[in-house]
Amino acid sequence: MVRFADIDSQGHVNNVRFLDYLEDARLGMLYVDRQKAGDTPFKGLVVSRHEIDYKRPLGFRAEPVRVETWVTDLRAVRFTLEYEIRDEEGLYVTAKSVLAAYDVEREAPRRLTADERSYLRRFISD
Repeated sequence: MVRFADIDSQGHVNNVRFLDYLEDARLGMLYVDRQKAGDTPFKGLVVSRHEIDYKRPLGFRAEPVRVETWVTDLRAVRFTLEYEIRDEEGLYVTAKSVLAAYDVEREAPRRLTADERSYLRRFISD
């Protein structure tokens, strides 16, 4: 949902707020959906990179936008998610995030587990 607080003085969603939308989609995919399915949510992930391209302004509205999310690169320690923020009228943003598995206790990178890799493979797209 586009919140009134997301709108800047230009009358459209502030560029930083789009990163919140990406985070909401990422948390849904990696935590909420897994938990609802009875699986263990991902733990110990850090974002190492974001890229975002703004295609057109998005104003305040009652209807939600979609954040389509898929995996484009899967490695031993890290993976890349790509996104599109869109609706039936068009494309507002394309973006990419690189996430790395992280061991919080050791404060060091870790390898993705076999279960995590298997889950992420379900979303791989070229």
